[in-house]
Amino acid sequence: MPPDLSFITTHIHVDGPIPGPHSLLSVHAVAKGHGRDQIGTFATNVRELPGATLHPVAFQNWRRRAEDWLTTRRNSHPPAVAMTAFTRWIHDLPGPKVLVADTTHQDFLFLFWYLQRFTGKWPFARVSTEVDHDERLECAALCPLVGCRETSTTLVPTT
Repeated sequence: MPPDLSFITTHIHVDGPIPGPHSLLSVHAVAKGHGRDQIGTFATNVRELPGATLHPVAFQNWRRRAEDWLTTRRNSHPPAVAMTAFTRWIHDLPGPKVLVADTTHQDFLFLFWYLQRFTGKWPFARVSTEVDHDERLECAALCPLVGCRETSTTLVPTT
């Protein structure tokens, strides 16, 4: 019998459209086993990249959500520390790890770049694009930001 898989769904916050010139601010993740039982959660705030800037559109968005911005800055960790902790959490989950993500979404772009840049590896056995609406909402529900809880139904692309 093949080993149980771990399915990981993520929810992130950023300060611009692409990693490098802009920064990943927070990562939230939920892991579920093959039977869809939750087997773990992860959350961390990430410090801005040296030299990165806040994109003007993101600035306007965060300006309207000042308390949420401050929440993403509290207890933030250097990117290498945050990504190493995230990779360790993924590694400790049972079986092969599957990232459940829309590969055209910002989450995938930022996570791939940050994990490669700061850990030198991609910890997932594969990526599934079968994004489940309920899983994305559950992951967003872990997010402490008020703006996410108010608009959680907009986290999943409409078809």
